[in-house]
Amino acid sequence: MNIRPIQVGDNQAIKHILQSDLKAAHLDIPGTAYFDKNLDTLSQFYEKARRGYFVVVNDFQEVVGGAGFAEFDLEKNIAELQKLYLAKSAQGHRLSYQLISLVEQAAKEAGYDKLYLETHHNLKAALHVYPKAGFTKLAGPIEESLHSDAMDGFFIKSLH
Repeated sequence: MNIRPIQVGDNQAIKHILQSDLKAAHLDIPGTAYFDKNLDTLSQFYEKARRGYFVVVNDFQEVVGGAGFAEFDLEKNIAELQKLYLAKSAQGHRLSYQLISLVEQAAKEAGYDKLYLETHHNLKAALHVYPKAGFTKLAGPIEESLHSDAMDGFFIKSLH
């Protein structure tokens, strides 16, 4: 497995993985990434300053997962960990931790102080991974966001 920055040709693979995972968790609902208007153009969304997205590619050069970050609260210098999803074939290999580490480093290099994320209790693996990766669970969202109503798990981590 290899991890690299997203490319235009990766957009549909990530969209498929993300939507498949969310549908399996019964989260193909408004307010989740399932309906994100940027799914068809993720590489273009993440090429802007202070954003980044990385994909996992298997030995057959197939995209099997990814994770990224973008601005959440620029005044407080907080980025959001976004769209961490892995195909079933890529799960169980500690790739989530590798992706999180890469996203943390890139977000820190982009000048962010903290990394925030929102998830849902149906995403059992996420609830297991984030605390082990050093994220602190919050009682609720740190501020209004686009998906706070659909999500019920909130985490933050200092990048320093």
